[in-house]
Amino acid sequence: MGRRIRVPEVRVIGADGAQIGVIPTHEALKLAEEAGFELVEVNPRAAPPVCKIMDFGKFKYETSKKEKASRKHQTTVVLKEIKLRPKTDEHDFDFKVKHIRRFLGEGNKCKLVIVFRGREIVHPETGQAMLDSVVKAVGDIAMVEQRPMMEGRRMVMIIGPRGGVIRPASPVTGSGPGPGPSRPPTAPSAPPSSAQTSAATATSGAPAPAAAAASGAPAPAKPAAPAPAAAPAQAAGSKA
Repeated sequence: MGRRIRVPEVRVIGADGAQIGVIPTHEALKLAEEAGFELVEVNPRAAPPVCKIMDFGKFKYETSKKEKASRKHQTTVVLKEIKLRPKTDEHDFDFKVKHIRRFLGEGNKCKLVIVFRGREIVHPETGQAMLDSVVKAVGDIAMVEQRPMMEGRRMVMIIGPRGGVIRPASPVTGSGPGPGPSRPPTAPSAPPSSAQTSAATATSGAPAPAAAAASGAPAPAKPAAPAPAAAPAQAAGSKA
């Protein structure tokens, strides 16, 4: 598309999509120039070739936009390789199974590799048993995509996530802890009734501080305690 046209006649499609028909190439170029567009070859294998009158710059821009959008929604599947031994101990086995489950949960595939050393290659059934144990441990989320096969001194098997395994959402990062549980709003305290104010006045002989605050009057200040009287100097002197 977009190459120089070297044929005497072409089938032309107008800028509005209407069929113009088979016309000489120079006339098609003249029509495109008069419309202010370019003559673009869209199907060179047809006889005669099919050309369209269009804005080629706008066409390239829209095409690149669509390609970027399609690449944005593509999911890349990674093949993770996990190496084991025919006699991997239980702790190591649990650790590797944990990683395999995480890889599968992210939508990736796992390549399980059993590495044989020395005379271990004489007993490949030990490697097969180890692979069976792994498949059994992750059987709820994994399926075998490639059966075990020997590659030199290695036994290889590929497993992938089962249908329905969803990629987990990325955790939301924040600068601090999230908001705590909301507390129910407390009801505003009701002002004291006139009966309560009267009872407080009758008991103390003075309006209660709460009642005074409610009525707008200033609360009475508490009387200061009297200072202890000083002992007479003469008595102290006579005693001396």
